[in-house]
Amino acid sequence: MSIKPDHWIEKMARDHHMIEPFEAGQVKEGVISYGVSSYGYDIRVADEFKIFTNVNNTVVDPKHFDNRSFVEFKGDVCTIPPNSFALARTVEYFRIPRNILTICVGKSTYARCGIIVNVTPFEPEWEGFVTLEISNTTPLPARIYANEGIAQVVFFQADEECRTSYADKKGKYQRQKGITLPKIDEK
Repeated sequence: MSIKPDHWIEKMARDHHMIEPFEAGQVKEGVISYGVSSYGYDIRVADEFKIFTNVNNTVVDPKHFDNRSFVEFKGDVCTIPPNSFALARTVEYFRIPRNILTICVGKSTYARCGIIVNVTPFEPEWEGFVTLEISNTTPLPARIYANEGIAQVVFFQADEECRTSYADKKGKYQRQKGITLPKIDEK
């Protein structure tokens, strides 16, 4: 397995529509940077958020998720309460090739402010908008800027294709369009 450099990412985005919209350079003036980086792609957070709250005293349960656990917000700046988190989605839509796996890590600008971004790997042949979990680990409110960089995706190319891709197993988060809440497969 090897990490893929910027020119490979640009070629895959252009030839296979792997990332749309795609920014071939690094946009950084006046914003938290996004676009192609040396060995990855800095993704942006969209302007839609689901901010978790305990106003209704619900329990966060991935098998029986209660929509009253959050409040919806749309705007250029989202404020996450202290020791809380929000769900969001990327601006970019991804189509991952069968021989590629990605990992995603938060950007250092946010990490230095106590903001942690959690994203699971993009499996081979997964496609969709990425649902992001953005945690505010501080005792203070934290601001997240929509349409700016939030995390970096690093692409790994396998020496051979996987036997079973995310598309083959009909993954439950395939082609997700918006912020996708937790769900389990029904029997």
